[in-house]
Amino acid sequence: MSNSIEHDAQNQEFTTLRKGLDAELAYSRPIDGVIDFTHTFVDEQLRGQGVADELARAGLAFAKENNLKVKTSCTFMAGFVKRHHAEYEAIMA
Repeated sequence: MSNSIEHDAQNQEFTTLRKGLDAELAYSRPIDGVIDFTHTFVDEQLRGQGVADELARAGLAFAKENNLKVKTSCTFMAGFVKRHHAEYEAIMA
């Protein structure tokens, strides 16, 4: 990652600040052992630069490290794991 992704467990989100602009991947923990990625936001000026992919990879790495099963209520995240099915198949709920 070119810039750091921060995990804010209290607010249930992964965030980054690029060029003074925010991007975030929000999640919920609906039941024990499950993480549901619910929303991705990348400021319009940052779009198309891979920022959302970096957030997705950070969130999914967190899920793997914590033995969590993944749900994807967020359409971006659903598409991301579909495109990278082989890499994330094992952790999908």
